[in-house]
Amino acid sequence: MAKEFKITSLRLADLERELNYLKTTREREIAAMIAEARSYGDLSENSEYDAAKNEQAKLYGRIAEIEDILSHAVIIEDENEATGRVGLGCFVTVRNMSTGAETTYKITGSQEANPMEFKLSDDSPFGRAAVGKAAGETFMVNAPAGSYEMMVVNVSREG
Repeated sequence: MAKEFKITSLRLADLERELNYLKTTREREIAAMIAEARSYGDLSENSEYDAAKNEQAKLYGRIAEIEDILSHAVIIEDENEATGRVGLGCFVTVRNMSTGAETTYKITGSQEANPMEFKLSDDSPFGRAAVGKAAGETFMVNAPAGSYEMMVVNVSREG
């Protein structure tokens, strides 16, 4: 069975725009690079041609990757909005029970996760532990660096 990619409708639109750009503008740019490199003569020792062909291979790889994501995409909805529970697409403010520090994260699908921007996947150790919890509930996160206890302070749709 193929992996499902949980993404928001915003991320879906971003991927569709990127795919359109890659298949039109970028593909023409690389074709022009290859044509120019071919005009230099002997292809066996032509570094410009090799570089252009490598760019083409990267382009086709990215196109295939995006098409795979789009063909297996599952659009996430505000599934827990009415219940006030942690779910995909929501913002959750948590308190570390050991340090007392509070942090707000956005729970996303794996394609949108970016820990540096406080966007955590529902498939991460934190995400798996937090999903379904409501304000006031505590949960244990079993991360590779060790386990720690967190408490949900707030769940919202806006960050």
